[in-house]
Amino acid sequence: MLPTIALVGRPNVGKSTLFNRLTKSRDALVADFPGLTRDRHYGRARLGDRACFVVDTGGFEPKATSGILHAMARQTKQAIAECDVVVFIVDGRDGLTPQDAVIADLLRKSGRPVVLAVNKAEGLPAERTVAEFHELGLGPPVAISAAHGENVRPLFEHVLDLAGGGEGEETLGAAEDRERPDTIDVAIVGRPNVGKSTLVNAILGEERMIAFDEPGTTRDAIRLDFIRGGQKYTLIDTAGIRRRGKVFEAVEKFSVIKTLQAIEDAHVVVLLLDARHTITEQDAHLAGHILDAGRALVVAVNKWDAADADVRAQAKRDLERKMGFLDFAAHHFISAKHGQGIPAVLKSVREAFAAAMAKLPTPRLTRTLQLAVERQQPPRAGLVRPKLRYAHQGGVNPPLVVIHGTALRHVPDSYRRYLERFFADAFQLRGTPLRIQFKASANPYADTSARRR
Repeated sequence: MLPTIALVGRPNVGKSTLFNRLTKSRDALVADFPGLTRDRHYGRARLGDRACFVVDTGGFEPKATSGILHAMARQTKQAIAECDVVVFIVDGRDGLTPQDAVIADLLRKSGRPVVLAVNKAEGLPAERTVAEFHELGLGPPVAISAAHGENVRPLFEHVLDLAGGGEGEETLGAAEDRERPDTIDVAIVGRPNVGKSTLVNAILGEERMIAFDEPGTTRDAIRLDFIRGGQKYTLIDTAGIRRRGKVFEAVEKFSVIKTLQAIEDAHVVVLLLDARHTITEQDAHLAGHILDAGRALVVAVNKWDAADADVRAQAKRDLERKMGFLDFAAHHFISAKHGQGIPAVLKSVREAFAAAMAKLPTPRLTRTLQLAVERQQPPRAGLVRPKLRYAHQGGVNPPLVVIHGTALRHVPDSYRRYLERFFADAFQLRGTPLRIQFKASANPYADTSARRR
């Protein structure tokens, strides 16, 4: 299970800037005035083969008793409660403030490991900048610049060491020795009230989950084991993820991280959509989390029986237009309430699992690579054209193809996507993303040429 890191601090100390740098995104809004972030924001960060969830919080006003500041403080306290490590961010240019001391006292009482990051330290002497923050009693302060990236990597490494776990994609060769699991872990995810618990009940053939026509009935990720056709499954029914501005209750906020962790733990994810409602930005955002996690995927559009011909046609157009990046996944139009289309969903789950765990022989991978290059060579970068020599498998779930050659840092993302599609088609990997990793060979003449100069 991936660890969770919470970024906490008073307003305008640079929490969102650090969030964006760690997650390599621009998901969190950043501006030079306090109070811009009000709700909790979740993202996935990676350092080498280790990964974690990062939670950006609003400016922390612990003494607020009413209004938006009180609501923001409540959300921040919940983020602290659900995380593995807190990164407490202070402003090195403002110096130590009374509010920092209040937050530090609350963090000490939380029992969570705390790393103190002194932000906006660019151009300042590190020892002098962090000196006064020692009195907070939270361990050695670390001077960083989230905006410029200074000292952020060592900070992140230290935080991950404290959090523990977080292993992400497998190291090369590790996956080939691992046996394929007997049980398929399947996470059912989607917005509230799309019918996740009803789908679980339909698959199991009994009413194991409370299914009620009201969003938010399921609060946690529930694991249920069953056997169908000799195959063992574990179903993970998750709480609905609704648009961030619509989430107020702390208990429902807690469910978000449980859902994201369920995605990470699953072998296959079933993304459930509602045929009666247009595909929303939140649906696409959730699909992006699944894709980032590299999970095999089945898309199921529920309540198909309740949609008329025009609504069905619109749903199909929306699926093609807004979810085009999920073209590797099987799409099913179902009615969980009446049990329609359930066997087809389970069949696609098995196929996606088989594809995610597929063993790809090295000789065939290399021949496929040569065929792909013959059909379309990588573009030149100036006078240099990357040379792709051979390929082997580096991992499963998702399948990872490692390509060796020279000048591979010049391979553009568009060509990487071309290779991903080519390999997926060649090996008929339906239902799982496939990832490409380039490993450039060392130049054996580099030292010789340097000595000649």
